[in-house]
Amino acid sequence: MAARSTLAGWRRRSWGANLSQRAPPGSACRRWMGSMGRLPSESPWRRAEPAASLRHHTRVDFPILDQEFDGAKLVYFDNAATSQKPSSVMKILDEYYRSYNSNVHRGIHTLSAKATDAYEGARRKAANFVNAADRREIVFIHNATAAINLVARSWGESNIKQGDEIVLTVADHHSVITPWQSVSQKTGATLKYVGLTKEEVPDIEQLKGLLSNKTKMVVVHHVSNVLGSMLPIEEIVTWSKRVGAKVLVDACQSVPHMPVDVQKLGADFLVASSHKMCGPTGVGFMHGTFKMLSSMEPLLVGGGMIVDVFNEKSTYAEPPSRFEAGTPAIGEAIGLGAAIDYLSCIGMDQIHEYEKELATYIYESLLSVPNVRIYGPAPSQTDHRAPLCSFSVENVHPSDIAQIINSQHSVAIRAGHHCAQILHRTLGIDRNGSARASLHFYNTKEEVDVFIHALKDTIGFLTSRHSHS
Repeated sequence: MAARSTLAGWRRRSWGANLSQRAPPGSACRRWMGSMGRLPSESPWRRAEPAASLRHHTRVDFPILDQEFDGAKLVYFDNAATSQKPSSVMKILDEYYRSYNSNVHRGIHTLSAKATDAYEGARRKAANFVNAADRREIVFIHNATAAINLVARSWGESNIKQGDEIVLTVADHHSVITPWQSVSQKTGATLKYVGLTKEEVPDIEQLKGLLSNKTKMVVVHHVSNVLGSMLPIEEIVTWSKRVGAKVLVDACQSVPHMPVDVQKLGADFLVASSHKMCGPTGVGFMHGTFKMLSSMEPLLVGGGMIVDVFNEKSTYAEPPSRFEAGTPAIGEAIGLGAAIDYLSCIGMDQIHEYEKELATYIYESLLSVPNVRIYGPAPSQTDHRAPLCSFSVENVHPSDIAQIINSQHSVAIRAGHHCAQILHRTLGIDRNGSARASLHFYNTKEEVDVFIHALKDTIGFLTSRHSHS
């Protein structure tokens, strides 16, 4: 019998055990806050204070927001596209590349062991953050788009056939829709789209009516990146399970802004992007139930995801390694773990409460702007609206608004279709798209006031220019 390395065996057993264990609640937060020189009990944002005070305790952590351009202070309202990163995340990234940069899982030297522990520690943090039942249910992947493609290719193309149906909504992001269009083209399955109600939210009753024993997959967003509306995922999952359908949830606009519990939601798959939750770009995560992940073939094959390689065939590792071929985004995943620590130490409940205030404030403030149409539902006591507003101004192109409000007032907003052309076509504004202001917890009502003043000034400038042309 060939000799086996005791140390290497110990490392494999250690990493394998760590994958299935859960840390005591709050322990990561306590270690991280301790490294920053304060513990949660000493942290100002952990006291019983109004949600509005949140901005004062987090603003200092985002030095990028202190910039000025031509004498005007930056107002960053493009958070639905990407969020800013706190100093603690940048510090962790710098520490990784300066102190223990190494590949993970394969080496037994000190740097590799430290990198592996930090990388798998980030997986534990992500699992705890969304309350996964097992850390092996968290797959690190390039971004949410790649995660949806993984499900579509690995599960969809193997389990969906001609005559089956896939249900989506007209409000979904292109990255949600296009992978399933590909599955439909390859398998002969039919795509069914849920339309909008008069309140401009996806029609849940219509979705319920579309479900049948032909439905194999229901793909929905949790929060719309254009309408700001939130879907009742638990109900959708319940209805879908009754007909034997699987459910994939795009949670890119919910995970960074509110508590998300994957066990409570009950979906088969849920995807999120690091860069929208104060973490680095180039990494995201997918939650899949271990039963579902274990039933799927890998999309990419290569190093790091195999058990044995023979001349004619190979055997694959268990999830999540099965879906993480090659060298992963190690530093980025560790940075995502630091971002999760940061969000957790603030508290997602507190972030959510404050952002509800911001959502109502920006919506009501926009109503004071003449000739503005806001898309999506109005805020209410019962229906949550995300802190973003997509809007158009009569006879003014949204790209002109975004360009002038940036150059003249240093206000950063988005203009275009926001990767939702089907939705804009449904709303009757396909040609020009819309403008969008999207906020995060480090934004303030004072910034909303600056934005509204700048928007009125910009509209006045553009309309007067058009009237004289």
